Amino acid sequence: MANKVEVKELLDAGVHFGHLTRRWNPNMAPYIYMERNGIHIINLYKSAAKMQEAGDALAKIAASGRKILFVATKKQAKEIVAEQAEKANMPYITERWPGGMLTNFVTIRRAVKKMASIDRMKKDGTFNTLSKKERLQVDRLRAKLEKNLGSISDMSRLPGALFVVDITREHIAIKEAQKLNIPIFAMVDTNSDPREVEYVIPSNDDASKSINKVVSYVADSIVDGLSERKASKESKKEKAEDEEKEPKAPKAAVKQPEAEAPSKDAEDKKAMQEAKKEVKLESKKETLDKASSNEEE
Repeated sequence: MANKVEVKELLDAGVHFGHLTRRWNPNMAPYIYMERNGIHIINLYKSAAKMQEAGDALAKIAASGRKILFVATKKQAKEIVAEQAEKANMPYITERWPGGMLTNFVTIRRAVKKMASIDRMKKDGTFNTLSKKERLQVDRLRAKLEKNLGSISDMSRLPGALFVVDITREHIAIKEAQKLNIPIFAMVDTNSDPREVEYVIPSNDDASKSINKVVSYVADSIVDGLSERKASKESKKEKAEDEEKEPKAPKAAVKQPEAEAPSKDAEDKKAMQEAKKEVKLESKKETLDKASSNEEE
């Protein structure tokens, strides 16, 4: 289970600051506490409850062995998300969202394989046989692929969930995840629509302190889920080893029925010999003749 969220810590991080009242989304009304100086204030008790709910769900997904893709392309969130995702050993997108990243995943994987093939060329010496111009072009392509897709090179299949900072900015990622029924966890500010997300964390998605607080909590929950998975694997392994070490009980010998000894009695032997003699079958004519002679008598 994820750690408990302290409301005071959220307050100190500025998670409660929303957007200007004129820019609000009416669907966020249940999560808004009040309005002050033309700015909406988010209800931190609801934020804390939603954070805990999201943390528990993410820990379960991580424990099942699925990957969680972090998405944050805004300037103040890039470094924080990259650091926390690496801590949790999860893939992340902090540059531009590649269109079709989820819905056209096969093509994206092909681009990642291209990056791996360039690395192999450099190792086996094929790269050095190219001309200077070709080497420069390959290096540029490698750098571009690394920048956009380097963080997802280990993601061999579609993620089990998406964690997004600012769903208004990452609307393409949200649409793709919805199309593929991938659960979405997100920091949702007062200017966004919470109906697009399964697990809403009402919070300030513009301040770096607020982003750091929420994302670090989420990353810790994922780490807990991974450690739980590792512990369960080790316990299963130990149990299997113990079973192998235990001496197996010898199987009880099945008692075979004793074969009947042949009889030594003279009369029995004579009866057996007579039984073995071939019996001559009468023909149909002989049988009728025999029957008619019996009638005459």
